[in-house]
Amino acid sequence: QVQLVESGGGLVQTGGSLRLSCAASGFLFTPNSMAWYRQAPGKEREWVATIFPDDATYYQDSVKGRFTISRDNAKNMVYLQMNSLKPEDTAVYYCGVDLSGSHHWGKGTLVTVSS
Repeated sequence: QVQLVESGGGLVQTGGSLRLSCAASGFLFTPNSMAWYRQAPGKEREWVATIFPDDATYYQDSVKGRFTISRDNAKNMVYLQMNSLKPEDTAVYYCGVDLSGSHHWGKGTLVTVSS
């Protein structure tokens, strides 16, 4: 059973930093790409960043230079380091994985950036 459990969200002031974590289980972690998504109040869920098995990373333009995705294959963990946070980064952040065409998400962790 695929499980993704996010943690690390909270309330932070504009310009602050947070590090999100995602613990993955129930599938082979190392050969799979992992991603972070977010859903702001009243908006659709959107992709934020992806890390591939070879550690290549890709980011949504709005977070480039501020967010860093990383992974620890030994611990089956994926992280999102978020710096220089802005109020528009306020959202529920989800860890995601696509397995054989079926996408899986965790329950999310709330990030609130106050102005």
